[in-house]
Amino acid sequence: MDDSIIEHFRHGDEDKAFRLLISTYQERLYHHIRRMVRSHDDTDDILQNTFIKAFKGMGRFRGESRLYSWLYRIATNETYTFLEKRKRTQDTIPFDTSEVDRAENDGPDGDEIMKRLLLAVSLLPEKQQLVFQLKYFEELKYEEISEVTGTSVGALKSSYHIAVKKIEKSLQADRTF
Repeated sequence: MDDSIIEHFRHGDEDKAFRLLISTYQERLYHHIRRMVRSHDDTDDILQNTFIKAFKGMGRFRGESRLYSWLYRIATNETYTFLEKRKRTQDTIPFDTSEVDRAENDGPDGDEIMKRLLLAVSLLPEKQQLVFQLKYFEELKYEEISEVTGTSVGALKSSYHIAVKKIEKSLQADRTF
């Protein structure tokens, strides 16, 4: 699909390329962003900015990485930019568990374990959140995560291991399940 998107763009069929880009990646990128931002409206805004930046930058895409790695990097950068702007306007950003409740209640039973996992992940530093999210939820390989983040595979493995240990500790401290 990536080749098709790139070919349509390079041959001047930008509308078709953009429609394919959105239909192929909208859902995956939405969930990637949502796990970091947790607000539907903010996620939609960031996702829109991601696609606009990708569309404007498609002519500079050289194919040195996979298209989805490039898109994930744009989405991640846009999310970090959003979070940084929001951080400047607030001293602290309280974690709103109602967002997790709403997100999880979309599923068949609002799985309590998943809510607790998401809460534990939200307590990690941003870089560990991203690495954990891409490895655990998105099931990307370390090499793919390296393309997205620009971080070495060794550093990613270490970051993921530390994140898992922190999450385990957090979940063990919450002995209600």
